[in-house]
Amino acid sequence: MAESIQDAVSRALEEAPERNFRETVDLAINLRDLDLNDPNNRVDESIVLPRGTGQETRIVVFAEGETALRAEDVADDVLDGDALEELGGDDDAAKDLADETDFFIAEANMMQDIGRYLGTVLGPRGKMPTPLQPDDDVVETIERMKNTVQVRSGDRRTFHTRVGAEDMDIDDIVDNIDVIIRRLEADLEKGPQNIDGVYVKTTMGPASEVPT
Repeated sequence: MAESIQDAVSRALEEAPERNFRETVDLAINLRDLDLNDPNNRVDESIVLPRGTGQETRIVVFAEGETALRAEDVADDVLDGDALEELGGDDDAAKDLADETDFFIAEANMMQDIGRYLGTVLGPRGKMPTPLQPDDDVVETIERMKNTVQVRSGDRRTFHTRVGAEDMDIDDIVDNIDVIIRRLEADLEKGPQNIDGVYVKTTMGPASEVPT
């Protein structure tokens, strides 16, 4: 499998037209033989990429006290209970924050208020925060999530996720893709039989199929 992935990544990078910006490398996955109208059959996974995403990942933390202080050095923003309440009264600001942010983390005791104030904004976007338990290290959690991608199909048979950047080492991109495919094969009802095709592409480049 690794050799097939490497061939596909190499082709995708070679065939990508030159751009004046740094492109991401994306994975497109086609599913089959699944009723995606049933939410239980949908893919919804947070996967830590072993070689990192190759991109900036924006993380916002809802916390107070010592946890908030520790998070300030590594998170993109830290919001307390008052800021949360303000967002609850400003739908446009809440939507902007949700669209700009890759992941949210929140102290577990704030989750109920987040559901009350922001549930209708974050829920449909699949961005409800990861709860931070009292024994969890907020810095470690943030660093791990910086290397995390959300792999989500919704009700669509074809879905995408980023697996790196065009200037990353090919072997690193291959490792990332391998982890995602293995996770999907382990979680899907019929394993590899539920995967109809896997493709690699840069942001603006043509798709290169991973032979199976």
